[in-house]
Amino acid sequence: VTVSNMRAFLPASQVDVGFVSSLDPYVGQRFAVQITEVNAAKRNLVVSRRALVIQERKEAAATFWESADVGQQYAGKVKTIKDYGAFIDLGGVDGFLHIGEMSWTRIKHPGEVLQEGSPVDVVVLSLDREKQKIGLGMKQLAQNPWNNAGEKYPVGHTVTGRVTRTTDFGAFIELEVGVEGLVHISELDYRRVKRVTEILNVGQEVQASVLEVEPDRQRISLSVKALKPKPEQPKDEDLAPGKGQA
Repeated sequence: VTVSNMRAFLPASQVDVGFVSSLDPYVGQRFAVQITEVNAAKRNLVVSRRALVIQERKEAAATFWESADVGQQYAGKVKTIKDYGAFIDLGGVDGFLHIGEMSWTRIKHPGEVLQEGSPVDVVVLSLDREKQKIGLGMKQLAQNPWNNAGEKYPVGHTVTGRVTRTTDFGAFIELEVGVEGLVHISELDYRRVKRVTEILNVGQEVQASVLEVEPDRQRISLSVKALKPKPEQPKDEDLAPGKGQA
């Protein structure tokens, strides 16, 4: 690095707080450094940026904990992605964003909606000042689709959706982004169904009738057989012994 008109050395370990895999992005940048070693005889000048970054983060962390409260929104940066969530750099402090708080839709991995190093808007869900832990949410910044599910999907209403999952007990139908209904296996057909896949498969579009809506529990019960003609029940005389015999 160049300090005034002198040439100085900035060790890779002193560039930032964490490990830096490539120094190329720093070429051409201007930033403050701290002098850590001077040897005039050998014309050696060693500097550190890491020391200043640590100090800045400590000051930013102190400011955060003084004013932070549940419900506040922050513009953060995705630091690390794990299978169960992501750590978000809020500037001096890190918060944890659980996979279940990322989207109203079901996602299998945080990488579906986040990338390391990308900016992200979050809201504080919990604060533990003693343990210095911060719980974050992202889906709370978007409207909860279940808030008006009772009005959009009244009982008896016919809906159209796509099969997202099948289980031993039924099939889940996506009605809109973030809202799924369940068709129990007993509601697939009037006949006895042994396997859900006899009637429905993942990706299939299907129509169903709404049986029950519980927005608070985020549940909608659906029926496919309710839209099918109900088989006629055999008459009593048809079941009489000897019927049809010569």
